[in-house]
Amino acid sequence: MSRLLRGKFGYAVRVVGITQGRKVQSKLLNYNREQINTVLVPVVRYYSPLNGKHAGVLKIPAPTFRISGRGIGMLVARVLRGALKIRYLLLGGAITGGSALARHYEEWKDALPDAKFLEEILPSQEELDAMRAKLLEFRDKIKASVPDFELDPKMLEVSEEKYEQLVQWFKQRLDDAVLAAEQDKEDATGTAIFSDGLLHTLSGEATRATLDRRDSASDLMQHALSFSAMGSAAEKEREKAELLRIRLSQVEAEMQEQKENLQKEVSSLSRENNELRKKVELHAEAESKLEKTTEVLEKDLENAQRENSALRASKSQQESIREKYESLQEELMQVQLKYQKEIERLEKENKELRKSLMLKAGDHINKKKIKKSLIDMYSEVLDELCDYDSSYDTHDHLPRVVVVGDQSSGKTSVLEMIAQARIFPRGAGEMMTRAPVMVTLSEGPYHIASFKDSTREFDLTKESELAELRKEVELRMRNSVRSGRTVSTEVISMMVKGPGLQRMVLVDLPGIISTVTTDMAQNTREAIRDISQQYMSNPNAIILCIQDGSVDAERSNVTDLVSQMDSTGKRTIFVLTKVDLAEENLANPDRIKKILAGKLFPMKALGYFAVVTGRGNKEDLIQDIKDYEEEFFRTSRIFKGGVVNSHQCTTRNLSFAVSERFWKMVRDTVEQQADAFKATRFNLETEWKNNFPRIRELDRDELFEKARGEILDEVVNLSLLSPKHWEDALYKRLWEKVMTHVFENIYLPAAQTDNAGTFNTTADIKLKQWADMMLPKKCVEVGWETLEEEFRSFMERAKASRDHDTIFDNLKGSVVNEAMRRHIWEDKASDVLRVIQLNALEDRSVHDKQQWDAACKFLQESVQEKLTATENTLREMVGPGTKEQWMYWTSPADEQRRRAAVKTELEKLLQSEYAHRNTLTYDELTQVRKNVQGMGVDVDNEFVRETWHPVYRRHFLRRALSKAYECRKVFYAYHQGLEGELGVDCSDVVLFWRIQQMIKITANALRQQVMNREARRLEKDIKEVLEEYGNDRDKKEELLKGRRVSLAEELKRVRQIQEKLEEFIQALNTEK
Repeated sequence: MSRLLRGKFGYAVRVVGITQGRKVQSKLLNYNREQINTVLVPVVRYYSPLNGKHAGVLKIPAPTFRISGRGIGMLVARVLRGALKIRYLLLGGAITGGSALARHYEEWKDALPDAKFLEEILPSQEELDAMRAKLLEFRDKIKASVPDFELDPKMLEVSEEKYEQLVQWFKQRLDDAVLAAEQDKEDATGTAIFSDGLLHTLSGEATRATLDRRDSASDLMQHALSFSAMGSAAEKEREKAELLRIRLSQVEAEMQEQKENLQKEVSSLSRENNELRKKVELHAEAESKLEKTTEVLEKDLENAQRENSALRASKSQQESIREKYESLQEELMQVQLKYQKEIERLEKENKELRKSLMLKAGDHINKKKIKKSLIDMYSEVLDELCDYDSSYDTHDHLPRVVVVGDQSSGKTSVLEMIAQARIFPRGAGEMMTRAPVMVTLSEGPYHIASFKDSTREFDLTKESELAELRKEVELRMRNSVRSGRTVSTEVISMMVKGPGLQRMVLVDLPGIISTVTTDMAQNTREAIRDISQQYMSNPNAIILCIQDGSVDAERSNVTDLVSQMDSTGKRTIFVLTKVDLAEENLANPDRIKKILAGKLFPMKALGYFAVVTGRGNKEDLIQDIKDYEEEFFRTSRIFKGGVVNSHQCTTRNLSFAVSERFWKMVRDTVEQQADAFKATRFNLETEWKNNFPRIRELDRDELFEKARGEILDEVVNLSLLSPKHWEDALYKRLWEKVMTHVFENIYLPAAQTDNAGTFNTTADIKLKQWADMMLPKKCVEVGWETLEEEFRSFMERAKASRDHDTIFDNLKGSVVNEAMRRHIWEDKASDVLRVIQLNALEDRSVHDKQQWDAACKFLQESVQEKLTATENTLREMVGPGTKEQWMYWTSPADEQRRRAAVKTELEKLLQSEYAHRNTLTYDELTQVRKNVQGMGVDVDNEFVRETWHPVYRRHFLRRALSKAYECRKVFYAYHQGLEGELGVDCSDVVLFWRIQQMIKITANALRQQVMNREARRLEKDIKEVLEEYGNDRDKKEELLKGRRVSLAEELKRVRQIQEKLEEFIQALNTEK
């Protein structure tokens, strides 16, 4: 019962095997409690204390055991088990035998020689079938190639008669041979070869017997040569038979030869017969043809005689007509030249009148209306479209005149002739047009040119300003080419005004090349073709195809490209340049006629023009070139001979035709484009309302201005910080920067001295060197970093505000980083700080108790911070302690165990000598190593020194910390110079008081520099960065991005385009 009350009860039966278990069960039924204890092993189980209420639960129930007996079922089970084993053995044997047989078969098959080489040698069944089919086909071809012929009946009769004679001759010779052999036999033996004495000849005649016995005689004759006689008679018979056989073979050879000769004669006769027959047929055909030819010649002769008489009659009439035609053509040319000169004179007068009218009306007419001419309005729309979609989107289908051609084909010269000014740079064989140049031609009182993004106007009547204009165009082209490219898609927009200019918009594209030179980018040829296809793919663009007339037409690249983009030729105008050189090089003027008639090149066009755009001299004026062009077409044999019509010549006619086609295309398509942009505007506005319902539409420039204001507001907030805030921030950061240097280079070396005098001397030297060399620059860095930190903290606090817009984060961060990178502290600031710091460090007297307590506190906090860092370093070196190992299941590494052993020995050494120096002697090193080796740890001297430094540092800092606590009480003794009598050295407190005062004075000086100078200089740097970013379109696109920005940009641009299109359509309808 005592066990039950202690919670220890229950039994465990130790049973081994089934038989022992049954014995134990039978014995337990008869044993008492004492006997059971000898068999059972008590098991202690701990439960909560029990009371009498639950005592019944602990009663041991009477054990019940049931032993099962074996019956007939066990016998049946054993029989089934045996049967199943037999079945498994049979199945296993069968499976194993089958697998073994299969394995032996595979081994036997692998041992057989490889017969695959026969497949390479012997032909396959398909090859045999193919060979048989070819042989049959060859047989049929041979059979079909042999002509069927018939012999002449006379020749056939002759050949048959010869053949019969030959047969009779052969038979007769054979009979003679047989008779001769028989006769020789009779002479030798006295008996005939045949027993009946009958000799049957091959000719069928019986010599001495009747015809009844022919069969028996024939049989005897077949066996006659097979008999052999005895002795010499038999040998003779054999020799005679051999001779007879040889004679027979000779006879057969002669017969075969005669037969072959006869066949040759027959074949030759048949060939001669066929040839003779063919000759007769040819002769008959020739006779019939001769008759027909004779009849035709007679008729032709009659016709020729009649025509000759008619030609003779009309010859004189044609000569008179030719003379009249030439005279009329000369008169027509003179009239055309006369009227052309008159038209030019009238045009000049008209230009002067328009110029004077425009100048006179300048004071009375609104200048805005003068600037907003029809072509100017259209050009503004195109400029907006270029900026809106540089990839020439399908929405932009407004008409343009696209000037395309091979390199150096004269397309730029054609454009200059139309603009009546040399406005483009030139190079001898060098690519000059590197970007699309959009030139808007407009009528005005002065001949001037200007760029879209510039207010300067170039006077095109002055050669000096023309040269400046060409340099500006070349500079813009080269600036548009970036990243190693040769050509650019950036459009250079130019406006050219002058009296009498045809109003239109032309786009000059880079010339198409066929070879990429070494100074070009690898993709230059493909890039030029892409740009040309991009502009020509506009279904409303007018293609001005320029072809060099001085080179072979087969070398043209542009004609194939134009025919691909405009296969019907409904918007293509073909221009053949340099026709003066073409006339010199081409002997046949019909080739130029074919070109201008559209029959030579595989392309179609609305019109074909021939122009002359220069004489090969760069210095020629436009008027000189026009005079040369008129003189050439007036004296050229191409124009004079009627090869080219007069309206297909000169750049003047070309400009009229292009301008007329351009304005027709504009009137037909501009309203459709306005409707397309109206639908686009509606879609964009709907998207904005659905995605950004409560946000005002601000494009990239407006967003940038808003971000500019927010950044400048944060700069202003810097001036709102209190002086105390600046000084505290500067003081804290200064001490963080110099604390390591103070401890490692000043305090620790000075503390190793023996007395206070030496300590102060060492500290003074170290402080003087520090203040002269490093401290001022370090303090300037601290001021710069504190300014940056405070400004960035303002930016971060602004992000946490409720109305913060995340779209400005990238821009603000980039502006701040760039401004901080550029911001440089004033050079004289470090000199000012050096003087202040040296004066502060010279003061060694603590004036009052408050400063003393502050210095003690400063020393305690600094030492405590260093002590904490040193203890953390030691903890990492020696690994986790016993408590950490048990609580966190960690264990130290082998190196950490060794360092822990060394640390223990070093701590014992420091305990034995409290004022130990900062280095170990050789004997101390040896003693520590031996002690550690005695614990089974092997280390070297360097390992001991590495462990010694943090151990000694911790010991030193603990001493310094206790000294700081002691010095708090001795201020008055220090003030009276009696601290030495108390046995307390407070030089440490004085040193840290000097450093503290220096830091305070430096923080105050830096605060004044920040608030008075550096904050304003930082604001200036930020404004400069913002100004640069504001002028850099790519930078704004990089920093302000997202669907919100792109959608606002697109919506604004579409609105502008739609408004300008509607304004242009209204003006166009008014002009109509």
